Amino acid sequence: MTTNISFDEITKELEKAQQKDLNIKINPNIQESVQFLEITIKNDNGKLKTSIYHKPSADPYYLPYTSDHPHSIHRNTPYSALLRAARLCSNLNDFHLERLRIDVSLLLNSYPPAFITNQFLRFFQVNKADTLIKRFDEQVYQQLHQKLLHQPTKCDIENKTKKKDPVLFPPVLQTKAWNSKLMYLRYPFEMGPKMTFPRQFLKWWKKHYQYPGSNANSIRIRFIPKTNATLQNFLIHTKPSKTILKGTETDK
Repeated sequence: MTTNISFDEITKELEKAQQKDLNIKINPNIQESVQFLEITIKNDNGKLKTSIYHKPSADPYYLPYTSDHPHSIHRNTPYSALLRAARLCSNLNDFHLERLRIDVSLLLNSYPPAFITNQFLRFFQVNKADTLIKRFDEQVYQQLHQKLLHQPTKCDIENKTKKKDPVLFPPVLQTKAWNSKLMYLRYPFEMGPKMTFPRQFLKWWKKHYQYPGSNANSIRIRFIPKTNATLQNFLIHTKPSKTILKGTETDK
């Protein structure tokens, strides 16, 4: 619990809570800062400030740049890390320290320095906060922080759509977004020769299908790479079926 009320008032509230249930014992520990999940909440002269909490035993690990994944995933890694920092850090100084931590962590995971710089620039440009690249501006950062803090996440949007009444909005009658001029092409991604597959396919597509008067001229192709199975997929086994489990119980 975080509050700005006096120590005596906090003690009274805790005593009331202890009297409600004898089986529940509350050991109050009142400090100026507290860690809750991944956030550190600090009371700074009556103002609550938040920053990202890192466990002392946690390693600075991100998806290695040398891993067998599409580069779109590597590009989103620095962006997502900065997005998380801007949402959770309530002041510019903590955000700057977190940005330095992200930078060092990415370097330790083999991300090229130029790549990190470009993705950091992309984050500030997309969110219209280019001023923070050149100088410390608390007002600009507060605008960025409030904007991203109240921005709905992908999970929030999905939960909002699920809350619709299935009687009034049956899934069968809902219109699905479909674009006849857009073709999705899935292909297994792999480091090496297969990295040139999109470029080779587009070359082949233009040669055989995009001729004057062809309907294929208006079709855009979007490549969706599929990552290969990792060692974790082979080592982790799913739970056996109920028939197998029942068979083992009867054998006993």
